[in-house]
Amino acid sequence: MGYRTLDVSTIEGRRKLVAAGLEAAAIRMNQFDNEPNQAGKEHDERESGQEEVYSALKGAGVIVVDGEELPLEPGRYVLVEPGSTRQVIAGPEGLSYLIVGASS
Repeated sequence: MGYRTLDVSTIEGRRKLVAAGLEAAAIRMNQFDNEPNQAGKEHDERESGQEEVYSALKGAGVIVVDGEELPLEPGRYVLVEPGSTRQVIAGPEGLSYLIVGASS
């Protein structure tokens, strides 16, 4: 088959393993649904060597990269290199966001 589909409304919980649900081989992709003012885990991807692109789907918040706050809202994409620390913090209305990652 040349394609697969996934409806994330069928997946419960804050973290939705989109790429795994699609059985993607080379792409990592997860959707997170944060409650208002909820902060995600601060981390880096040094061990995996994975670059990540963050994109807001609904709502707004910030992504803190190496201590610098960057707005995260629909239509804005933020690439974070593997060695940089990152943490997503939802705004007062909550934040649904997508992370797409890949290693070189």
